[in-house]
Amino acid sequence: MNPQITNLVIILGMMQVSKKIPFEDPQVLMGIRALYIISNLIILGIYLFMQQKINSKKDLTTLKYVEPPPMGSSEEPKLVTTTVHSYDLQQLRGMFKSQLMGVGMMGVMHLYFQYTNPLLIQSIIPLKGAFEGNLVKIHLFGQPAIGDLKRPWKAAGGFMGMGGAGEVKADKKSIEQAERAGSGGVKEE
Repeated sequence: MNPQITNLVIILGMMQVSKKIPFEDPQVLMGIRALYIISNLIILGIYLFMQQKINSKKDLTTLKYVEPPPMGSSEEPKLVTTTVHSYDLQQLRGMFKSQLMGVGMMGVMHLYFQYTNPLLIQSIIPLKGAFEGNLVKIHLFGQPAIGDLKRPWKAAGGFMGMGGAGEVKADKKSIEQAERAGSGGVKEE
């Protein structure tokens, strides 16, 4: 099933469950806060373990792809030449940043605006998302990097699949075209 649909089902289900939870009780509230913290510590542990696995493999296979220009920009697509190791670390850094942004937003919503219901939902959705990520599938579950897991990965679309700046292209024709145009190609380490 599509992860976005399952997220929606979980959110709607947890909203119904959270109506029945007495958040006014300090012990219940502390338990929900503990659940949220434990969930984020599990995610942190997964990411740190993946970082260790990525660094231990240190796959220096060259990876070339054409990165689309930012949406609304008149720039040309940019050729990126990197290694699988640095690509995976870059993706992991993005996952760390995304998780930290979520924790920050949740902190503001809970501590400043006194919202408690999202704590329950945000204890489950990010954990589910962490286990559905391509890096986790490859480095934690040991799935081969073929098919949908072949690098470079398609950028996740925004709300309802919209908001993507374009598709990352790794086909030979696009790479040769970008090389001839002279856009990028400097190896990132």
